[in-house]
Amino acid sequence: MTEPRPPHQIRALHTDSTVTVYQAYPPEIGLAAARDGRFPPAWKRDRMTWIKPSFLWMMYRCGWGTKEGQERVLAVEITREGFEWALRHACLSHYERGVHADHDVWREELKRAPARVQWDPERDLSLQPLPHRSLQLGLTGEAARRYADEWIVAITDVTESAHRIHTHVREGDLDAARRLLPDERPYPVRDEILTHLHP
Repeated sequence: MTEPRPPHQIRALHTDSTVTVYQAYPPEIGLAAARDGRFPPAWKRDRMTWIKPSFLWMMYRCGWGTKEGQERVLAVEITREGFEWALRHACLSHYERGVHADHDVWREELKRAPARVQWDPERDLSLQPLPHRSLQLGLTGEAARRYADEWIVAITDVTESAHRIHTHVREGDLDAARRLLPDERPYPVRDEILTHLHP
């Protein structure tokens, strides 16, 4: 019998030095980013950008690359150093008793933090919610600038792969779909980096 997954655990495609996160953009941003390996001028550095280590949560969010403004799905490989910097400097996007002293302390932390974390239900191949959670990491200010200018190692357009997986799902061939999924394993982050990011 498989052990249940911890409710708050980062799972990602990763190497010794990088971690892959996913985003979806309109073609004018997504195609240029994949071509050049960096975001084009149309990408707004002053807005919060959300990165997701879970491919299937990204599929849930962008409708397998069919939602307007999210037609190109990008796999963005970033340095683990940058990813962990963001986690260390992040604040939960909502107040959590036992993590924050009170609402006022949380609001002040959120106002100062260049990154924020949400734990949303992970998704299966049918995009239905699972009992365990998936990390969503929002970057703004300094974190967004570091992401765009320092952390990115490679950007790959994985839209066609997303469409192939979706076709298998629609045809009921979940084994074929599963074989095409990225190998997302528990990410080896030190406990102290996450203690302020979940109950």
